[in-house]
Amino acid sequence: MTFRDPMFLLILLTVPAIVAGQFLRRSRSHVRFSSVRVLRQIRQPASVKVRRFIPVFAASAVALFSLALARPQKGTEYTTITTEGIDIELVIDVSGSMRALDFEIDGQRRDRFYVAKEVLKDFIEGRIGDRIGLMVFAGLPYTQCPLTLDYGALISLLDRAKIGMVQDGTAIGSAIGTAAMRLKDSKAKSRIIILLTDGINNAGKVSPDTAADLTRDLGIKIYAVGVGRRGVVPYPTRDFFGNIVLRDVLLSVDDEGLTRIAETTGGKYWRATDSDALRQIYAEIDTLEKTEAKVEKYAQYSEMFSYFAVPGLALLVVGVVLENTRFARIP
Repeated sequence: MTFRDPMFLLILLTVPAIVAGQFLRRSRSHVRFSSVRVLRQIRQPASVKVRRFIPVFAASAVALFSLALARPQKGTEYTTITTEGIDIELVIDVSGSMRALDFEIDGQRRDRFYVAKEVLKDFIEGRIGDRIGLMVFAGLPYTQCPLTLDYGALISLLDRAKIGMVQDGTAIGSAIGTAAMRLKDSKAKSRIIILLTDGINNAGKVSPDTAADLTRDLGIKIYAVGVGRRGVVPYPTRDFFGNIVLRDVLLSVDDEGLTRIAETTGGKYWRATDSDALRQIYAEIDTLEKTEAKVEKYAQYSEMFSYFAVPGLALLVVGVVLENTRFARIP
């Protein structure tokens, strides 16, 4: 239920004052006696006790009238979203190098894979009407989630993805080719692959350039994101006693190759060296590939004025009649 003119609800603030004023007015004596000790010994009839509640009728009537003037309405609001969706295949690297701890969130050191997943969740939740699929890859590509509109299930499957779930390596070409095949038969107006990796292609039977040519011929764009700092980065390893320690490791990202495959398909390549940059990149992709949605809202409401006005009028009439007949007060 909603109120069309809620400003009239302010009248409710006067109800306590009305009740208090009525009781104060009735408490004042109109005839003075030298002593009322004898009168207090007289047992009061029930009508006198009931008369004390007569002001409640007027106060209740005012409250109901204020609710009626606020125009209470009850109904249902409908929203229709008409959209021409985009099919998106998220391809994320789960190779061992994604364990590098060169990212920070809220001052806490995090690995590349953790940050990538957090950013992807925000990206997924920001889409409307797009089918999104998830593929992970290392030495081999693996479909974690097919194209879906169930973003809750997609995020749940993203949470389950972890480093080492497939054999190690970086098969960028195979991952792109497999993702393109997933989008090949799609009827969406736009089809894109968002590739996130931190390495150089060193596995798989398909080269990244060949996969990019195939993707371009299918009319699919590739947006590529390289993650991680250049040069030496802290990497968790186990020492002789089995304890996890950080060692400096030299890791590289194929910026040139990723730029080439993205531009081949009409897409774009970005390099993210911190969590804020990564979020900005996905925000830019979100803007570049925005679904056009037409939202129509309409509502069906029924007026509930009479449900408050009629009882309020009845209480007012009853209060006036009782106060001037059965419960009349003689000064």
